[in-house]
Amino acid sequence: MKRIFIVSFIALITLNSCIDEPTLEPDNHIGNFESLWKIMDTRYCYLDYKNINWDSIHTVYKARVDTSMTDYELFELFGSMLGELKDGHVNLYSNFNTSRYWKWFKDYPSNFNSDLIYNNNYLGSNYLAAGGLRYNKIANNKVGYILYSDFSNRFSDTNILYILNYFKDCDALIIDVRNNGGGYLDLSEKFASYFFESETITGYMQHKTGNGHAQFSDPIAIKTPSHENIKWGRNVAILSNRMSYSATNSFVSRMKLAPHAVVVGDNTGGGGGLPISSELPNGWMVRFSSSPMFDADMQHTEWGIVPDVKVDLKQADVDKGYDTIIETAVSLITSK
Repeated sequence: MKRIFIVSFIALITLNSCIDEPTLEPDNHIGNFESLWKIMDTRYCYLDYKNINWDSIHTVYKARVDTSMTDYELFELFGSMLGELKDGHVNLYSNFNTSRYWKWFKDYPSNFNSDLIYNNNYLGSNYLAAGGLRYNKIANNKVGYILYSDFSNRFSDTNILYILNYFKDCDALIIDVRNNGGGYLDLSEKFASYFFESETITGYMQHKTGNGHAQFSDPIAIKTPSHENIKWGRNVAILSNRMSYSATNSFVSRMKLAPHAVVVGDNTGGGGGLPISSELPNGWMVRFSSSPMFDADMQHTEWGIVPDVKVDLKQADVDKGYDTIIETAVSLITSK
């Protein structure tokens, strides 16, 4: 969401100027621990929302800091503490490792099988590709199918114009963003804009205005524009699963309000907080969610977006070479 992201980023800088920086700690094990804890205590945006007792976590983990620890051991301890936040946007970076929290998707069924996608029922081997989007006609050429696996792959209006023109004789369209872990937020806005008839408020964002866990600005509207020249006015199904995260989460949230759209599959993985980074005294970098994002009803999107139609892959269908989620979507968008 390029325009909105720029505005929000400027607002973030302005609002953060009112927040005192955490006290500079010495570059030792305890100093780095205190720095990390304070950064998250004053900057992380979901402590209250997730009912996390960060003071208690301070007590528990500080007791585990030992001055004889190697950097690897200290890093593992810090990573474990950050894991208490249950946030895929929270990472610690060093020259030798990156901490990450994977349970946001590993505790759920995958609901995606790439072998199915590339069989002759769907993309096949002779699919077309442009701007990171892979596409082909399915369901006896009645439905256009687009697989978009990474919102870091940029596309142009020209790419989309050619793709939609290729599907001009199709009754409906499927956009598969399962296993799309995110990327650039401006692309989530741009991709959604082709499916809106007018500019629409599709969410909200807040920024921290102080060190308190609940000190936030008033909600700022996130608007999805309608593309001036390129519009798909027929039915469209968005396919999601738990690995639809971050910018993909934002895209699905927007598309829930598109006029002819239906979201099919599993809950998205979430990742609703806008991440920023900060540095510890020893040079390690911590990335974390700083600004909470909401849907149009001011509901947090951190835990994911609920699909309009919940569907899981069925092994009986997989055995026959069919994707249950795609087949359900085809039925829904061709019967309306």
